[in-house]
Amino acid sequence: MDIENKSMTSEFFLRGLTDDTELESLIFGIFLGMYLITIFGNILIMLAIYCDSHLHTPMYLFLCHLSFNDMYLVSITVPKMLVNIQTQDQRITYAGCLSQGFFVAVCTVFECFLLGVMAYDRYLAICYPLRHTVLMNPCFCIILVLISLFISIVNGLLHSLMIVHLSFCTDLEIFHFFCEIAQVIKLACSDSHINNILIFVTASVFAGIPLLGIIFSYIHILSTVLKMPSSEGKYKAFSTCGSHLSVVCLFYGTGFGVYITSEVIDSPRETAVASVMYSIVPPMMNPFIYSLRNRDMKEALKKVIARINSLL
Repeated sequence: MDIENKSMTSEFFLRGLTDDTELESLIFGIFLGMYLITIFGNILIMLAIYCDSHLHTPMYLFLCHLSFNDMYLVSITVPKMLVNIQTQDQRITYAGCLSQGFFVAVCTVFECFLLGVMAYDRYLAICYPLRHTVLMNPCFCIILVLISLFISIVNGLLHSLMIVHLSFCTDLEIFHFFCEIAQVIKLACSDSHINNILIFVTASVFAGIPLLGIIFSYIHILSTVLKMPSSEGKYKAFSTCGSHLSVVCLFYGTGFGVYITSEVIDSPRETAVASVMYSIVPPMMNPFIYSLRNRDMKEALKKVIARINSLL
């Protein structure tokens, strides 16, 4: 292949999930529906937390940030995909592609750390209930969120700056519905060995450390809950963790599923379809998981919906 200098690279082509124009119409409808459900559901969660003073606790503060992160993640990728399908224009600028890859990387790592922080909060609430309020004070909660965001931004910048130094071939087709960093690197004609190592290391560290923290927290939570004398206390403790644990399993389960799929299946298109499972499905399902499995959230959502209905 001919090599095009990195400074001359002006645009990439997002080939999406299929080349079938009839199937694209179906995909457009499905993704538009998923996007609207995700935005509406997460906005409801945030409104419920904001309007109900009983939910002004560390767990729901982190959940509010998680909902905002989920909305932002799908807003980075899905609208561009919908526009490409509607206009039949698959182009995305070089700067736009790098920006999209950067923000997806930031949101993904931020989600990992938020889930880890939420597990730590549940660990303190159940294992050290008398010290929980003191340890998880509002100032400390904000510091945890800011540190998580800072690490996520550094991770995104690191990958973006490494991509800037690559040279690309003239064939700049990405068989994906967004500019995933790993897919962009595959188009490079210059040596991308360091970039691939960086992806593996950062993914292992920034996804692995929060996961280890979650496992550590839930081992101690389980040990503490099993020692509780009353079945009512056990049920209450497990109910506060059930929603979070479901979200963790959904996010990490789909993420590992995509990784295994990409290793086993040598098909960019099928890998792109699998990527939907970690980039779109968890943000869409999280509001349902928290609203259906959490009694306090159900009551808060009922109040918000009643207020909305009274204004209409």
